[in-house]
Parts: sequence; C-alpha cells; structure tokens
Amino acid sequence: MPTVFASFPLREGGDAMARAQALAPERGAGLLAWVRSSVRAEAAVVLEPELPLAAARLALLAGANALADALAAEGPPEIPVQFAWPGILLVNGARCGVVRLAAPPGTAEDAVPDWLVLGMEARVTLTLPMEPGEVPDLTGLAEEGWEGLSVPDLTAGWARHLMAALDDWQARGPKRLIERYLARLLDASDARRGVDPNTCELVIERDGATSRRGLTP
Repeated sequence: MPTVFASFPLREGGDAMARAQALAPERGAGLLAWVRSSVRAEAAVVLEPELPLAAARLALLAGANALADALAAEGPPEIPVQFAWPGILLVNGARCGVVRLAAPPGTAEDAVPDWLVLGMEARVTLTLPMEPGEVPDLTGLAEEGWEGLSVPDLTAGWARHLMAALDDWQARGPKRLIERYLARLLDASDARRGVDPNTCELVIERDGATSRRGLTP
C-alpha cells in the first residue's frame, strides 16, 4: 500500500467501511482498512476534510474516479467502466461494485466533519452458484477480462489514484474532478448534467426543467 496510508488489513469477511468508521476518531486521517480476500476488493480510508460536509461530499466522486483509473490501468481498454449515480460501479454495463461515503452521525451540512470515511468495493470474480451470464445485471472483473488482478494490487492502485485525485482537487478546485466523473456517469440521453460543487447534488436539465439528486435518497 502507498506509504502515505496506514494499512489496516482485515480477515476475509471483515467490513472495511465499518472498521474504518469505528477507528476514525482514534486513528485519524490516512487509515486504510482493507479486506484480505481472493474474490472481492473492499477498502476504506479515513479523511479529515477542511470543507463543510455538503461540499466535502465531493470526495465520493474522487473515490469513484480513483477506482475507474485503477481499473483502466490494469484491464482491457475496450471494456467500459462507468457509474450509476452516485457510486454504483458498472463494468460492461453490469453491476460490479460500489463507492460509498460516511460522516459522523449528526454532522450538520454547514459544519466541517471531524472525519469522513470513503470506501470502495469491487467484485473480482463472480462467486454465485450459477454460470456467468445467468444474472446479466451482475458481473466480476475476471469475467470481463481483468484476469490475474489481485485484491492487494487493486486496493493499492485505488489508494494511489485516490491520493492523486485528492491532491488535484486541492490544487485546482473541483471542476476537473466533476468533469472526469461526469464523463463516466451512465448516459442520461438528452439530459444535460452537472454536479453542484457546494452540495454534491447531481443537477439534471431536460426540456427546460431542472431537477436535483443528492447522494442519499
């Protein structure tokens, strides 16, 4: 793992997101909890933002971009890697994982959170008791051409790309972060789409009407 992060490996079946949230108040920024597994990648990193919660939620987009970049570096270039709003990973059109974000319970939208936990999951290989293609809305990376990709390698790749994405966001502002995410967001045909950098809401314009979608229902 990148040395900027404090690696905290968990056994098979562990919950990286829950463990990182439990340790966040004590361990602080840089903790990287990840699960040792051969069939799924699951990792979560603790962040300490300087922005109010509403704007700091853009970290989820950074995590999504980092996961897509890590996969692009290791897999077949012809296979599309996309997201359904906000963080559902789609590989070749089928669900393959998710990116999630958590903050301390009760944190106000205009308050700077003590911590955030940014997590990712990706199915390395299908483990369902059925043949590939029987459940067309689910897939695994191995089934789509990411043969030989190990969980530690994917986790480390995600962490490296996340570090670069966060540095770029801090140095250049949110515009490029948002543009790169929108380029991977599942197409909404004739709609114009944007992300409000102050609230991390998806803004959709269609036929003169504007609607907004938050990160949570």
